[in-house]
Amino acid sequence: MRTIIVETTNRFARDLIVQETGFRRLQADGITLIAPDKPDSFVDDTPTATLVRQILGAVAEFDKAMTVAKLKGARDRKRRLTGGKVEGRKSMAESRPDVVAMACVLNAQQPRASLREISAKLAEAGHISKTGQHFTAAVVSRMIV
Repeated sequence: MRTIIVETTNRFARDLIVQETGFRRLQADGITLIAPDKPDSFVDDTPTATLVRQILGAVAEFDKAMTVAKLKGARDRKRRLTGGKVEGRKSMAESRPDVVAMACVLNAQQPRASLREISAKLAEAGHISKTGQHFTAAVVSRMIV
């Protein structure tokens, strides 16, 4: 007998349809699903167990939807207050504006210089990537745009 143990019943899936479809598929393949918080929720095949499992799945789906809505509201509020970027990784202009400014100056001084040459001059000035290497040509091109 093959068995899968999930952390809790609501961690198996946060969508009721996905939960029921996944449960039925595993059951058809002869795989037992067990949740330590309620070990019989996926084992019993009674109408009551099915009702409880589906109610717990619906509550998990509702909880997920509420969390998503709260996070979206918070991002929107912050975006309104700051007027700027809220999500994603910081750009080079945000994290290292001095490097971007120097790359732009080097590009303006020597318009025919290659991106690798600009990268080498940045490295000579002590501006290197987080990994300790020269900036790649792609990174330099995004700096000078």
